[in-house]
Amino acid sequence: MSPKNVSFTIALLAMPFVLATVAPAFASSGGSLPWEGPLQQIQESITGPVAGAIALAAVAIAGGMLIFGGELNDFARRLVYVVLVAGILLGATNIVGLFGATGASIGLPDGQFTSTRQPSEGERIHG
Repeated sequence: MSPKNVSFTIALLAMPFVLATVAPAFASSGGSLPWEGPLQQIQESITGPVAGAIALAAVAIAGGMLIFGGELNDFARRLVYVVLVAGILLGATNIVGLFGATGASIGLPDGQFTSTRQPSEGERIHG
């Protein structure tokens, strides 16, 4: 055998051992993507109690300006509308939470199963 073939054979035989020692390092990596942390932080900032208070204050102030503001020029009225819509959007997650929606709900809740029994004779006439 030539020296080139010997080194190739040794490298081929050593490959499973090298891969076996590297596998735990691959398994210990987090699995999260690098942009998930900053996006999670932005999401917590938007849906937190401070954002809820800011949204409530913005809606109250903008609504008061529209009701009691008198003659507002076009720019001021549009600015008030932007603040009003931004306040509603910031508070939208709290509003949705009031109706019981907490996020992506896929599947059935725990303890609730679908029935797989065959309908009885009286039940068949309704379908």
